[in-house]
Amino acid sequence: MTRQIVLCDCAGSQDIDADGLSSATGLSASKACSHLCTRQIDVAAKALKAGDALIACTQEADTFTALAEDLGLPAPALVDIRDRAGWTDDGRPTLPKMAALVAEAQLPAAPHPTLDVISEGLCLIAGPADVAFESADRLKDHLSVTVLIGPDDAADPPIDRGWDLVKGTIRNATGSLGRFSLRLDRLQQLDPAGRDRTFTSPRDGAESACDILVDLRGEPPLFPAPEKRDGYLRADPGHPQAVADVILAASHLSGTFEKTLHVRTEPLLCAHSRAEQVGCTRCLDLCPTGAITPNGEHISVDPLICAGCGACSAACPSGAIALDAPPVDATMRRVQTLATAYRMAGGDAPRLLVVDPHGTEMIALAARYGRGLPSDVIPIEVDALNGFGHAEALAGLAAGFGAVIWLPAPRTDRAALDAQVALTRALAPDASALILDVGDPDAMADALRSDAPPAIQSPIRPMGTRRQIARQAATALNGGDATLPLPDGAPYGAVLVDTEACTLCLSCVSLCPSGALGDNPDRPQLRFQEDACLQCGLCANICPEDAITLDPRMDTSPAALSQRVLHEEEPALCIECGAAFGVASTIERIVAKLEGHSMFGGDRARLIRMCNDCRIAAQVHSADNPFASNPRPRPRTTADELSKRRDH
Repeated sequence: MTRQIVLCDCAGSQDIDADGLSSATGLSASKACSHLCTRQIDVAAKALKAGDALIACTQEADTFTALAEDLGLPAPALVDIRDRAGWTDDGRPTLPKMAALVAEAQLPAAPHPTLDVISEGLCLIAGPADVAFESADRLKDHLSVTVLIGPDDAADPPIDRGWDLVKGTIRNATGSLGRFSLRLDRLQQLDPAGRDRTFTSPRDGAESACDILVDLRGEPPLFPAPEKRDGYLRADPGHPQAVADVILAASHLSGTFEKTLHVRTEPLLCAHSRAEQVGCTRCLDLCPTGAITPNGEHISVDPLICAGCGACSAACPSGAIALDAPPVDATMRRVQTLATAYRMAGGDAPRLLVVDPHGTEMIALAARYGRGLPSDVIPIEVDALNGFGHAEALAGLAAGFGAVIWLPAPRTDRAALDAQVALTRALAPDASALILDVGDPDAMADALRSDAPPAIQSPIRPMGTRRQIARQAATALNGGDATLPLPDGAPYGAVLVDTEACTLCLSCVSLCPSGALGDNPDRPQLRFQEDACLQCGLCANICPEDAITLDPRMDTSPAALSQRVLHEEEPALCIECGAAFGVASTIERIVAKLEGHSMFGGDRARLIRMCNDCRIAAQVHSADNPFASNPRPRPRTTADELSKRRDH
């Protein structure tokens, strides 16, 4: 834990209560400096030598990092309390907000698992000859370049052999940085021999590979969400500056790179499919890059294609796929720490502003050139805005935030975010959850200057999985006896059974991936536990009688945590031994349908009303025993053999 905090009021431009902040955070804090990064740099050096110092300035991060290096020390911990709290025209005390930000900064950093990606610099440039040739000339000293022009392009091949030239069209492409694979049609390779160089005869279905793919064709992209595909660089050939930017970026894509492993998967929890029946497809429907694909009964994620948008983690009903950079529980701890520290420092009903790096930049601009954030708005920066879903928002509201506000960036997947915000509102109808749809820092600051909504009177700290946290928070926010209707596609709800149509075949029980549906080994019953239901739809898809429908909702009462009977019937009792062996109504329907059948005439109809053991016994002892076979031949004896010899 950090023992001291080094403060700076940035040339007197902000008010910092050093004693109050020390009391609220438990850290030692001397009087705030005014020029910590320049004339008072010795104060920072002294704190770094003492160890476990937290420097309250991120603007001069490079300065303090270089100072630590000069002293032979690790990079210092930093926190921004100026742009996010100190620079504001709010007029109200900023101490609670500063205390919350400092408390969050003391949390241990979550690890980011990575994978090494190797690019050997094999680059394919596809586009018209005039643009592609010039781009190849600029890249040939940095990468191994091949240019692909159209099959009808009549451009003269260059004399310089600094790069290769082929003709053709791209049928499709797969992969990412370091492992692109392409299928080409009408491929023609250049024959370098002779005075007049010519191309080979065209052929279809040729395969090629490269590490970097530069697309200057001016056609639709080869991949979904092309801006999120590592190693795929695309520009309009008619815009020289865009082409120049792409070429510059490509020149730096040779070597070994660290690829963050954004998500982790638990295949056993996945409700995608059972017995070739498709159930949940939420992550498949949301993934913008196509990194998620079906793999039998569960899904698989290509970590090299995954861009870490987080939409799959927020939407997954079972936790089979979840953000791992950072882990979901790390984000939950940050939310709860911010709320708790703000209240302990004397604040009341804060609002949580969820931003990504784009939003953090807007906050900095609003602080430097405008009104800054209100003193009750606490920003939390996340790498993936779509990964901050309804569970995280409900955890914040239950922890004491009066509102949760998302600030989307230009590239935020709005459809996925809208769905999570709608689900949050449905689960917390009396709380405030909204999207701040502004693109200007001043407009953002103005929009946030509204009356703060009331917060929960008795905050709680929900624990467990995202699903458990959402239920605990919804119960705290709505009481323990509410039934909340939810939007279609919500991951919580009930299963409704048409008892007139249900035959208790229990196909639904055998396929339920979460155990929400169960049977009773002693009676013909279909049982259901609502809090375990994922609303994956497998039960409805497999039901041969179409007797099952889904009802998206959340029952916050304790009844949702225990099993209840959806449908039951009287058992069929064996007419011989009295043992229960099936459903009485089903047996009677079978008897009625087989009445008059030649194979069940006379007493044979009784077999249908017997259990398996009694049925077999009755058949074995009947005159026309179906299990009977021809009599066994009499064993041949020595006497038989001797008698045969005498007869001869």
